[in-house]
Amino acid sequence: MPLAAELVQRGAQRFPARTAVVFEGRSLTYREVDEAARRFAGVLAGRGLRKGDRVALLAGNGLWSIPLDFACLKAGLVRVPLNPRLSLREHRQMLAETGACLMVHTPELGERADRLRVDLPGLAMLGLGARGADGGPDLLLEAAELRPDPPEIALAPSDPVLLLYTSGTTGTLKAVMHTQGSYGAIAVNILANLLSPARDSVMLHAASLIHASGTFVLPYWLRGGTAAVLRSFEPATFLDAIERHRATEVNLVPTMLGMLLGVAGESRAELSSLRRVIYGASPMPRPVISEAIERWGPIFRQYYGQTEAPLCISVLDEADHDDPDLLASCGHPAVDAEVRLVADDGSEPAAGEVGEIQVRAPFQMAGYHRADALNAEMLTNDGWVRTRDLARRDERGYLFLVDRRSDMIVTGGYNVYPKEVEDALLTHPAVAECAVVGAPDPTWVEAVVAFVALRPGTHATEAELQAAVRARLAGYKVPKRVELVEGIPKSPVGKILRRALREPLWAGEPSRERWP
Repeated sequence: MPLAAELVQRGAQRFPARTAVVFEGRSLTYREVDEAARRFAGVLAGRGLRKGDRVALLAGNGLWSIPLDFACLKAGLVRVPLNPRLSLREHRQMLAETGACLMVHTPELGERADRLRVDLPGLAMLGLGARGADGGPDLLLEAAELRPDPPEIALAPSDPVLLLYTSGTTGTLKAVMHTQGSYGAIAVNILANLLSPARDSVMLHAASLIHASGTFVLPYWLRGGTAAVLRSFEPATFLDAIERHRATEVNLVPTMLGMLLGVAGESRAELSSLRRVIYGASPMPRPVISEAIERWGPIFRQYYGQTEAPLCISVLDEADHDDPDLLASCGHPAVDAEVRLVADDGSEPAAGEVGEIQVRAPFQMAGYHRADALNAEMLTNDGWVRTRDLARRDERGYLFLVDRRSDMIVTGGYNVYPKEVEDALLTHPAVAECAVVGAPDPTWVEAVVAFVALRPGTHATEAELQAAVRARLAGYKVPKRVELVEGIPKSPVGKILRRALREPLWAGEPSRERWP
């Protein structure tokens, strides 16, 4: 399997004059991206960073996002992306756990960077298009003074390149580690299963490049395509951008697709350039995908995957979407992945029976960072990743997700674990006990809902309880609704019965039946 850094070099050599990146009226060719990446790598090396060192990235989408990622690949550095939507406490935890020695931040996140600088005085800062949070240098200005010499660093498939935090399958923030080998394999996985870009291909990126959207960059780079990058997602602006950039592919989460269908005046004419719409990351309500196919045409392809094994463990292609029965499926196993179902007793369930999805593939993670017990739980001795997703397989081999072994909530494409929200609620002195579940939501697919029992003689409003969560966690983890109850239902052994709270909320909701 080729190294990720080698794939970057292949694209740069093959397509030097082609447009690689477009952002807010500016563009960079393949040669310019590669030279910027080399200069960035030189700046980082000049500040004492060596292969294996951690570099935190506090940055939204921008013109220099891709050159900065490529610089880290070339220099053998380990990227630690900090999702701007997370709380200050969560960022501090991520920086401390990974031992990041330097952080690069964009101007709009300067205030958060300054807070982190105060809390972590040993963390060096570089601005990206602005002075650093500590009044230090701007990476762009320093890079302009250097020659674009390639880093002379020996790289190996097992060298880590990415520590990407997820609450994923565990319920607490943990860093998934990917390597030069596995990150290169992710690009191959996408090319083999999802799309085959041409030189005239343009993917429009509105979701954050630090997650699934960013995995599409390298496949397009290898084929001479273009990444048209937006700062963020806004439905009307996104539709305009499809037309303006003549985008040929987009990657959406179900919430984004639903919002696009709701834009007044949306028409197929604006979408005439689209060849394929990729979607995944959270449950897709059947009415949404049915309406999308009717209005946009048979151009939809779904993937099922995890941060631990991106991007696709299974795929539901365009022809599969013609079969109404398969709209409830998360697809057929990817051609470069081994996928099996395992029952609770370790046996293989018969067709139609339920088991846990497990995957073994070259694109899977190397493991969780500094989490031996978790790795032992989630990685089998013979190399399979346990997904904790339960599914059944039909006679043709299609997978149908039926439940989560865990109680994870997916809201707007983001994972929320009940326990972290419950822990935040319990910091309020009036809360005696609580339980958090996902409820159907027309915008976010699932909304976080909390059931709270108060201590006798105390009082708390919904706003106060929401504020207690907001002080500790990202905004999307704050309950949309708080229900005050006399007590929380429990099993005979005292275990909270979240299902007893969740099922009435989903009564009559067919979307709960499918988990792509």
